[in-house]
Amino acid sequence: MSKTLSIEDIHNLYAAGDAKPSEITRAALDRIEQDNERLNAYLTINREGALAAAAALDGEIQSAIKEKPLAGVPVAIKDNMCTEGVRTTCGSRILGNYIPQYSATVVKKLEAAGAIIVGKTNMDEFAMGSSTENSAFGPARNPHNPDYVPGGSSGGSAVTVAAGHVPVSLGSDTGGSIRQPGSFCGVVGLKPTYGRVSRFGLVAFASSLDQIGPFAANVKDAARTLQAISGHDRHDATSANVEVPDYLSALTGDIKGLRVGVPPECFGEGLDAEVKAKVEAAIKKLEDRGAEIVEVHLPHTRYVIAVYYLIATAEASSNLARFDGVRYGFRTEEARTLSELYRRTRDEGFGAEVKRRIMLGTFALSSGYYDAYYEKAQRVRTMLVNDFAEAFKKCDVIATPTAPTPPFKIGDKSDDPLAMYLGDIYTVTINLAGLPGISVPCGNSLNGLPVGLQLIGNHFDEARLLNAAFAHEQQP
Repeated sequence: MSKTLSIEDIHNLYAAGDAKPSEITRAALDRIEQDNERLNAYLTINREGALAAAAALDGEIQSAIKEKPLAGVPVAIKDNMCTEGVRTTCGSRILGNYIPQYSATVVKKLEAAGAIIVGKTNMDEFAMGSSTENSAFGPARNPHNPDYVPGGSSGGSAVTVAAGHVPVSLGSDTGGSIRQPGSFCGVVGLKPTYGRVSRFGLVAFASSLDQIGPFAANVKDAARTLQAISGHDRHDATSANVEVPDYLSALTGDIKGLRVGVPPECFGEGLDAEVKAKVEAAIKKLEDRGAEIVEVHLPHTRYVIAVYYLIATAEASSNLARFDGVRYGFRTEEARTLSELYRRTRDEGFGAEVKRRIMLGTFALSSGYYDAYYEKAQRVRTMLVNDFAEAFKKCDVIATPTAPTPPFKIGDKSDDPLAMYLGDIYTVTINLAGLPGISVPCGNSLNGLPVGLQLIGNHFDEARLLNAAFAHEQQP
């Protein structure tokens, strides 16, 4: 794998006159194209558009780097965020040739910050999966060992940073889809507070859970990217009108007195011994830097998978009803009636996991079952929110493993959806609670595959969360 140039590295090259945006962008595109047959990280490579945008910056890059935080920086976008004029598939055959007429707010914000969009990354279909094996265009592969999964659903976005193609990329996180691939690929993956980043232009999976965030090779670049994409958006009714702090200035590395909560519920049965050892060692290093380790409890953790897979599938059932073959996207050629058009289009266009989740969600919302399943899940969701509220009375951040195991081989869990779902045990809970979380690398397993430490913050407390992650990163 190539060493990833940081944003600061790239800007230093520009400031010294040692490189131009067109040169950095062309080099990134060349590496992406060279690796894509092996890693399958990209579904669309935006060579022509990226080089045109970079060339437009060549003559003004010296001034641009002083005014635009991502000036001349190649960035990749998960393929469920709309990009005007650039194919957006959601990893699905049903949107295989869809070209949006507008860009998502986050894409516009990146471009306003000077970023160069180099392409759209591979993902589990409609963000439904934990391995990127559910993509209609084949699985993405872990750059540390291509026989292993990179995690999901934002697998391609994690792969391209880990492989050294780009300093940062965007993913979306509905139940761990930024943090888990961040852990599996050995990069930083940040899920902001629900509402911190606009979802306008994000193709919805589960609207009360989805959130966009960055992958980066280091915490500082994640902070810089979060700064660029955060803020209120009138186009998104769930966007929070909350002040955005200066995340970079918060990265002091000083965590003396920081209270780090450790919930024993996240260190019990099902946790791989190697992962447990690496995460506990990382927590000890935070203590060595002056943090205070306190025990907190999340007593309803045992219910999170059931609650998540009821709420998420119910919302998916509703959101994906729009893909009917009538207005846009794939349409079957074998239909004589309207009902047959709907049925055949969805049967031929959706993959197996998407169909499974639509059926689960439709069942949970159906007459006679709504109260027993969906409504009950929402009640338990409130209990989970209260668990965190109680925990944060005793601590400032919470530390857990990101995933219960290291990366697994491609195909190992494909025939066992429940085993795949259980891998989300430590990540889905903060989506249900709307909290921010970050995964940072904390070592490798014996077979050389990455392990991640997850840090969880209180609502809109990304500054403190990022500083805790930065302190961990500074510890050898």
